This record gives sequence, structure tokens and C-alpha cells, in this order.
Amino acid sequence: MAFPVDLRRCQVLGLAGTAFLALGGETAGALPVRDLLAPATARAALGLVGVYFGVVLLIAAWLLLGRLVRSADAPTPRELLLVLAVWAAPLLLAPPLFSRDVYSYLAQGAMVDAHMDVYSYGPAQLGGPLADEVAPLWQHTGAPYGPVFLAVASALSGLTRGELPAGLVGMRLVALLGVALMAAALPRLARHSGADPAAALWLGALNPLVLLHLVAGAHNDAIMLGLLGAGLVAALGRRPVLGAVLVTLAALVKAPAVLGLAAVVVLQARAGRHPAKVVLSTALAAGATTVAATAFAGTGYGWIGALDTPVSPHNWALTSLLGRATGALLEHLGSDLAPLALPVWHLLGLAITALVIAAIWWRLRPRPVYALGLSLAAVAAFGPAIRPWYALWGLFLIAAAAPTTSVRHRVAAVAGVLALATLPSGGPVDSGQLMLAVSGGALAVVVLWQVHQAAQVPALGEAA
Repeated sequence: MAFPVDLRRCQVLGLAGTAFLALGGETAGALPVRDLLAPATARAALGLVGVYFGVVLLIAAWLLLGRLVRSADAPTPRELLLVLAVWAAPLLLAPPLFSRDVYSYLAQGAMVDAHMDVYSYGPAQLGGPLADEVAPLWQHTGAPYGPVFLAVASALSGLTRGELPAGLVGMRLVALLGVALMAAALPRLARHSGADPAAALWLGALNPLVLLHLVAGAHNDAIMLGLLGAGLVAALGRRPVLGAVLVTLAALVKAPAVLGLAAVVVLQARAGRHPAKVVLSTALAAGATTVAATAFAGTGYGWIGALDTPVSPHNWALTSLLGRATGALLEHLGSDLAPLALPVWHLLGLAITALVIAAIWWRLRPRPVYALGLSLAAVAAFGPAIRPWYALWGLFLIAAAAPTTSVRHRVAAVAGVLALATLPSGGPVDSGQLMLAVSGGALAVVVLWQVHQAAQVPALGEAA
């Protein structure tokens, strides 16, 4: 017998999940250095169990909501937006979760505000309390972000005067703005693509990855995707110049969004405009926006060289894994080529990405939004670095334009697995922490099963 599903039940279950996330994060999250607890302490262990208890509750609520979206009594997009707001509420004042990147953002913003070359030097050059919060791996690494995001981070640094609590709240508000733009764009993009707006919102905005990494983690991918979605909507509304400007601003947050310019061109060509004129006007708008944004930010053009910012040696991207394995084999064989294995595999990954993107656009030219989503997914999959939230690059647009329900189901399955892939502290996993995380998730499964069993008793009574 099926578990009874209604919108209020989904809303309450998801709210319980994010509330446990926020509470567990108080001791197990990516806390400021002065508040960090040793993982072996009882409070940290309890927090980790609580976080994964909440993650599993949230995933369950999201999957139940997906069943409701596919039913005859499907909620409206407005009702789904209310659910998103309710689920996100406990995370707004929670500490950063699943990554320490937000501390790097704040330090880089302070560097720009102090007129330091953020592309040539890492946060260690800044020194002080903000730099101390940055993970050691990135202390001496230049910023890999574009001038638009760094201008936002610099403005936030000036407003908060370098105060850490205010800066964290400010970065989360910036991420929330990005999520709001994503949620606003999804229904329009879905209607254009012949998809269900409610299903698009469910997969693209209420996805646990959005809540865990864009809201709780305050990643700048949120503002990149929000600007990208807004740009595509503008292009659909026969405002191609505005669309090109917004997409370029997204790319000046994080570079992968530049692929959106291809979608702007195709959308306008399909609307009947001359292809050569469309390409020229889009290129001019993108070029002017780039020059203006870079001049406004005052960071110079070092962001171009920052596109090859080195990635973590422990990164688990496919090409990095293959590179490390190949290097280890060559070293075992006594070859001098071992140090070249990783960069060669990274170059091969870029070449494969280019070929895959070309094939996608050749085959899916009539569906530019879907083609863009698949292209961004390819960039994340074959690039030299990958994190769970990178999956949102492609997922956001696939949610709006997926041609079949089965595609959405496969994408949802990947998202559900990735939601469990990172510790709330953002650090590496050890066996003890893994056991605690599994215990928290297992406890949530047991609770959900008991609730399911209890729900059967009234239903069986009514049937009798």
C-alpha cells in the first residue's frame, strides 16, 4: 500500500530535514576556525549524525513531492515556491555547510577592496582573520572567479567591514538571490521547451543539491545560474541584447556559463533573425559587457589566466582519477613520464568535452535550452575538477527542458546520490565520520519506515 502523500506532509517532512541540518551544522558544519570541534568529540559526532538524519529526511520529502507533482492533484508553481521558501528557512542562519568556499569568497572580496591583485596572490597575502578561515590548500591560490563575482564580494566586504558573521549572512543572501532568479526562470523556460513548469521547479529548484550547496553552502554557482536563466528568458522574450548581457555577466561569475551565448544565438536564429547578424550582435554585446564589467570591478584581466587555476590534487573528477592512476602506474614502472600523466589526462578531458559539446549541438539544435543543459553537464563530468554542486550547472536547464519523464528520473537519481557525497564540514572523509554519517542516514530510514507503517493502520481500518 502506498504511503499517503499530500503537499502539507511533504512540506513538514522537508522542513524537519532542513531543521536537523541546521541544528547538526552548529557543531559539525564548516564552522569558523575558533568554533571548530575535533571530529571525535561527542558534540561533533552528534551533529554529524543529525546532519545526515536531516539530509535523508529532505531527500525523502523531495521524492514524495515528486510523486505529488506527477499526480492528478499536482501543486501549482506558486505552491512549490512556497515549499521551497519553507524548506530553505532553517538554513538561512545556519553556519556554512558542506564546503569552506564561502570563506575564500570573503577573503578574496577583502583583497579586491584593498586593491590587491586577487589573481596573482592567494588569501595568505591578505593575512588576518578572514585569511585564517580559508582552507590551507587554497591559501596561496589566486581566485578562479570572474570580475562580476569579485565586484560583488568586494562590495560586501566594504559593507560588512570585514566582519565574519555579517559577511557570511551577506554571501548567503547573494546566493538566495541567485536561487530566486533560478526559480523565476524555470517555469518560463519549461513552457518554451514544452515541459511541465511544476516538474521543472521540482527538479531544478527544490532539488536537495540546491538547498544543501547553494543555500546552506552559499556557493557562487547560484548567482551564475540565476543570471544564466534570466538571460535565456530575456532571449526568449525577444530581447537578445539583454539576454547576451545577462549570460555574459553569468560567465564573468564562473566561466562555464559562456556556453549560454550559443543558446542566445540559436534562440534568435530560430525566431527568424539572420544568423550572421545574430552572431555579430551577440558578440558585440558580450564584448562590451566584458570590458565594462572588468573596468568596473577594477580587477584587470587576470581572470583570463585564472581559468587554469590548479585543482586539488585529491580531486575526484574522472580525468583526475585516471591521471593519478596512470601516474602511479608509470612511477611503478620507473618511467620519467609519470609527472605528465595528470596534465595529459586533463587536456584529454577538455578535448573530449569539446567533441561532446559539438555533437550535442549538432543533434539538438532545435532544442537549445536542453542542448545547453547537456553541454554544461559534460563540462562538469569531463572537466579537471568536480564537486557535487557542479552537477547543478546542467541539471538546472535539463530540469526545464528534459524531453521525457525517464530523463528526469535518471537526473533525480544522480542528484539524490550526490546529496549524500560530502561531509558537512567540507573536509575529507575518514572511516569514523563515514560510520556516523551512515548511522544518521540509517536512523532516518528507520523513522520513515515506522511512520509509513503507522500510516497503514488507519488506511487498513478504513478499507475494512
